[in-house]
Amino acid sequence: AARAAQCLSDPNTVTPALRTQGRVFCGLALALVIASSSGLSLEPRHELLAMGALVLLLGMPHGAFDVVVARRLFVVADLKGWTLFWLGYAGLSAAVVGLWLVAPSIFLCAFLIVSALHFGGDPEAGVSWFGRVLYGGAVIVLPALFHGTELRRLLGLVAGPASAAFVVPVLSQLAGPWLAATVLACVLQARTSRLAACESAALAVLALIAPPLAAFSVYFCAMHSPRHILRTLASLPADEARDAIALALWPTLAVLGTAVLFGFLATNLPVEARVMQLVFVGLAALTLPHMVLLERARRLAPTGMH
Repeated sequence: AARAAQCLSDPNTVTPALRTQGRVFCGLALALVIASSSGLSLEPRHELLAMGALVLLLGMPHGAFDVVVARRLFVVADLKGWTLFWLGYAGLSAAVVGLWLVAPSIFLCAFLIVSALHFGGDPEAGVSWFGRVLYGGAVIVLPALFHGTELRRLLGLVAGPASAAFVVPVLSQLAGPWLAATVLACVLQARTSRLAACESAALAVLALIAPPLAAFSVYFCAMHSPRHILRTLASLPADEARDAIALALWPTLAVLGTAVLFGFLATNLPVEARVMQLVFVGLAALTLPHMVLLERARRLAPTGMH
């Protein structure tokens, strides 16, 4: 189990697939920046629906590989083991949804902070903690520099206007210094890894220029999710990779089924609010148990960070 944990939590080996994925993300980020600068954009409602579909179909499934991590780390194989695993996973998710219902401002602040910490695991080994913090928060903080009004509207759909009115001004104050620090971190990082520096720079420019929803969708679907999947598959023997994909299919279908059910039950909400809450409250609910599991992997592995 300890050996599996080290493989699953250690990004020291930058495989050709990860290098290619990083370059693809940089290219997509550049394309979206050019399109946004040229004035090309979707209608807000169409953009929201497209973002929701992309995140559900391409982004959320990376969390389904938690079952692969659980099986490798804890040798979960029988009905009792899987029942306990899913009860714990569902319990943490339900706690997040409960927090959103009773204290949306606390939920929003906690979600943004936890997401930034989680996203900081994307860069390869050798990136400093300072660079990871800046990278993880870029897609959250930097949009507030030029897109504060749109960001406030979107976060208001998730957690209510009052919560957004509290959070967005704080992000706006952080955005300028965050950008300056990110530029410095990219210059320093280029000395040891040009690809890691390019990834950080691409994310920063994407978050600054592109509309917030589009920027998040490209980041989440082209960087965060595929990077997690590639690292998980790289940690497995070749003969187990196909089984891992099949195993991850079931929770993916369960999430999609839950999304469809929410869509039918929440007909009293405007479609924009329904999509934003489904995507981001759903992400928050899945992120907490996802991070707990990966933290367990890091504790079992003495070195490395996923």
